[in-house]
Amino acid sequence: MSDELKPDSPDAALVLEFEFDAPPAKVWRAVTIPALRERWLPDCDLADAKPESSIAGEEVRYRLRESEPPFRESHVIFRIEPNEAGGTRFRIIQQTSDGQTKLPQAANSNRCLMRAAA
Repeated sequence: MSDELKPDSPDAALVLEFEFDAPPAKVWRAVTIPALRERWLPDCDLADAKPESSIAGEEVRYRLRESEPPFRESHVIFRIEPNEAGGTRFRIIQQTSDGQTKLPQAANSNRCLMRAAA
């Protein structure tokens, strides 16, 4: 787990997890080969099309930038590992670049919803 992720802070990251039948090597190609990645994560959504960091076959990290002002940035990390069925466990972790911007909460976060009194 990245040192920047603090599991005890619910706003630190938005984490999505998927299970694929495809082998890890195939999923790795889909997130690292620009022509394949462009199909589902276009360059226009990235601050830089080149990864910030990478651990071959396991993890790749990109910087995202919003297309409209205030052009906030975040980091997205793709983690790939084999699952028990011979396929791939795929995690997408999105983190804000600054501590003041919060990412949207997942619909199933089980967090209390606060509403303003009318």
